[in-house]
Amino acid sequence: MDIRFEEPALTGSYDVVGSFPKSFGYGVEESSTSADKPRILLMGLRRSGKSSIQKVVFHKMSPNETLFLESTNKIYKDDISSSSFVNFQIWDFPGQVDFFDPTFDSEMIFKGTGALIFVIDAQDDYVEPLGRLHLTVSRAYKVNPDINFEVFIHKVDGLSDDHKIETQRDIHQRANDDLADASLEKLHLSFYLTSIYDHSIFEAFSKVVQKLIPQLATLENLLNIFISHSGIEKAFLFDVVSKIYIATDSSPVDMQSYELCCDMIDVVIDVSCIYGLMQDGSGCAYDKKSLAIIKLNNTTVLYLKEVTKFLALVCILREESFERKGLIEYNFHCFRKAIHEVFEVGTSPQGISSSSSSLTGLKYATLNGSAV
Repeated sequence: MDIRFEEPALTGSYDVVGSFPKSFGYGVEESSTSADKPRILLMGLRRSGKSSIQKVVFHKMSPNETLFLESTNKIYKDDISSSSFVNFQIWDFPGQVDFFDPTFDSEMIFKGTGALIFVIDAQDDYVEPLGRLHLTVSRAYKVNPDINFEVFIHKVDGLSDDHKIETQRDIHQRANDDLADASLEKLHLSFYLTSIYDHSIFEAFSKVVQKLIPQLATLENLLNIFISHSGIEKAFLFDVVSKIYIATDSSPVDMQSYELCCDMIDVVIDVSCIYGLMQDGSGCAYDKKSLAIIKLNNTTVLYLKEVTKFLALVCILREESFERKGLIEYNFHCFRKAIHEVFEVGTSPQGISSSSSSLTGLKYATLNGSAV
């Protein structure tokens, strides 16, 4: 098989689709080169939904439009630059990849890969996909045992809840049995039920991307300290464009809460694009002044505030806690400062030690804030 590459040509390819305008994107990222970025490989059989996932999550295509996508017949490389430490490429592979073809360079493909996502169509017979999954991960594991292997059990929107659980259990069992038979017990597979018609695909991709962030533990600690001293129930650190959350506090993620926060981002960007730009269309829909507060009819408050040009903090709290708005603002200021320090040390040689010192500074600051 001839391995060919295609760079994305996105300018002008789609107009306004889905939640907010396609012109609202990542912009130009000047930091690392493509060769330095970890890769996420999207693999699976033909028509399993690989390209649809990429278009919906990272290019704001509406799910209904993906019905008109043609099958991928070459490796499609897509640079995603969502922040200084979440830089990666997505390589979308055609379903007919032959690993035994002499033109397939396993070393080159898998060596710089951070995560391999294998997509299985849950509405189709999955005997053949499971065989291809085993062949793919075993080949990749021999080249690079540090790859995170993720399995998206996709198109579950057409299945009942019981059928979803049974399908996931069956695929999980068969895939791990195949690995055990091949003496690959150390190879770990993570399984996710996904659909492009709800938020499950965004949550699954969030979990995949988080594993590629070396500062994840620091970000989670910062969020834990912030919410504990601000009376906040749940907080997410979102990439605004893709609606992937790159970190959250240590409390369990409730799907309904995550969907609420995603919808809030849509509302904020929609309103900003309509009313926040100049008459000639200049200006930015998301900047340092971006702030939104939404009060629901069940005494819940949603609070969004800009952290960096790519990231937003979205919080869920009770109305009585929001009465201490000054405290929340002060603690957020300390949190935002610490996040910027994490960004800066991400490119400095000090690395982890600098990150931990910024965490200590935030803890002291928030303790001061809660004492005010």
